[in-house]
Amino acid sequence: MDIKVLGPGCAKCKKTEKIVRQVVDEMNIDARVEKVTDMLKISEYGVIATPAVVIDGDVKSAGNVPKKKDVILWLGK
Repeated sequence: MDIKVLGPGCAKCKKTEKIVRQVVDEMNIDARVEKVTDMLKISEYGVIATPAVVIDGDVKSAGNVPKKKDVILWLGK
């Protein structure tokens, strides 16, 4: 699984990354979590507002910090 957290590095972006990594660890998911800060690369996903979470190329959220339960649903086995 390929997970990208998109954002320039603001507090909300850092919180989003922390939540995603925590869920991946807790669920023991084999995933690569990457933080993308390059605004040009972020715009390639059609994302206007950050933070955003992209899982296997699919934008799951943008413009807000996702709740842990939402991330669990997205990553559900």
